[in-house]
Amino acid sequence: MSNSSLARQRINSLLDDNSFVEIGASVTARATDFNLKPAEALTDGVVTGYGVIDGRPVYVYSQDASVLGGSVGEMHAKKIAHLYNLAMKTGAPVIGLLDSTGLRLQESTDALAAFGKIYRKMTQASGVIPQITAVFGGCGGGLAVLTGLSDFTFMEEKKGKLFVNSPNALAGNYTEKLDTAGAKFQSEESGLADFVCEEAEIYDQMRSLITLLPSNNEDEVLAECTDDLNRSVANLSAFGGDIALAIAQIADDNEFVEVKSAYAKNMVTGFIRLNGATVGVVGNRSEILDENGKAKEKFETLLKPDGCKKAISFISFCDAFEIPIVSFTNVTGYSACIECEKKIARAVAGLTFAFASATVPKVNVVVGKAFGSAAIAMNSGAIGADVTLAWENAEIGTMNAKDAAAILFDGEKADVINEKAAEYAALQNSAKSAAARGYVDQIIDADETRKYVIGALEMLYSKSVAVANKKHGTV
Repeated sequence: MSNSSLARQRINSLLDDNSFVEIGASVTARATDFNLKPAEALTDGVVTGYGVIDGRPVYVYSQDASVLGGSVGEMHAKKIAHLYNLAMKTGAPVIGLLDSTGLRLQESTDALAAFGKIYRKMTQASGVIPQITAVFGGCGGGLAVLTGLSDFTFMEEKKGKLFVNSPNALAGNYTEKLDTAGAKFQSEESGLADFVCEEAEIYDQMRSLITLLPSNNEDEVLAECTDDLNRSVANLSAFGGDIALAIAQIADDNEFVEVKSAYAKNMVTGFIRLNGATVGVVGNRSEILDENGKAKEKFETLLKPDGCKKAISFISFCDAFEIPIVSFTNVTGYSACIECEKKIARAVAGLTFAFASATVPKVNVVVGKAFGSAAIAMNSGAIGADVTLAWENAEIGTMNAKDAAAILFDGEKADVINEKAAEYAALQNSAKSAAARGYVDQIIDADETRKYVIGALEMLYSKSVAVANKKHGTV
């Protein structure tokens, strides 16, 4: 195989120029059953080694579809496992560039054991070093599990094929009907793909993500901040519905890397920098605005199972790698439908557990409505947020004031209900009433959000929490 193979080209496109050092270039397959010829399988279908991204060490493996289809066999897996051993010893991320026909049938149980070895290494590395995968070609069957075990997955928008069962193997389906292996399905419906773009963009986006993440769970990421820490954002409250835009506005240099942007759009997750430090953000979204500030998509201010699922995995990652979490709350309840009812209690329990058990600095900003137990689950002070901020017009309480008045004064005339609703809103549903009871630490002008969040995180920098003596929770 020439040095210009596609697998190596992908590695060189990702890493800093001339930084790649290959490991195991002379490894070949050992199996000879069914006319396998080891001499023709140099590298055994995967290129492995190390290099740097923006000067930071990373380990990379890139499957080579031109060698035995990039299929996974004994030696193929052994090379990847060895890479993980080095990464764990040195505390550096592992990046997998996937393009494979899957399990190597000619090696049968050896190939199955090979999959297991990779799974085990990824499991051991989870929460210790960041793991990133990118699907450039085929990634089917057991190989798809690698993307589920990784922290973030990129997918080439046209050629990437990610699946456990192929579309044609699903009862009543076929590729032309619904391409369940395609990037659209895997990003919008399953949520398995975090980022979807053309191949050239994948390298740039992956490099940007790596610069935001710590190299390991004991590392810290700090960049020089040239942005004004006290910068005000005029009319920020106008973006309260599209919280992704609001987050970008308060971030250092307005840079926001959104994760799973196509999946469960009513829940926003991603990374920003504040005063040069990486921060994980989670927020409820009720609309998506176009370039003219007009709503092109609208969502209910309700927690849904998929949105909770999206947030749970993101919060878990941030907590594992000591990345502070800032949440933006605008929620009024739970989605009500039969399909949601099957999953919503468990999903909200998971969200509550994720926020409550995270020991990193946690700041909650109430930007709209915070009603009922749904708001409690969104990183409220009651489950452990260290600091709770609220925009001046935020509403915090059990439910909408008019609905509450209708229940409390059932049978009364409309004018009485309206009068009592206004009274209830003032006494029970305002940011001021919540602050009076100690549930809000500061009521802030929305335009000054950046300054107050940075201040809260600076105060929490040395936070230390004594964790109960237990193996792990069971939620």
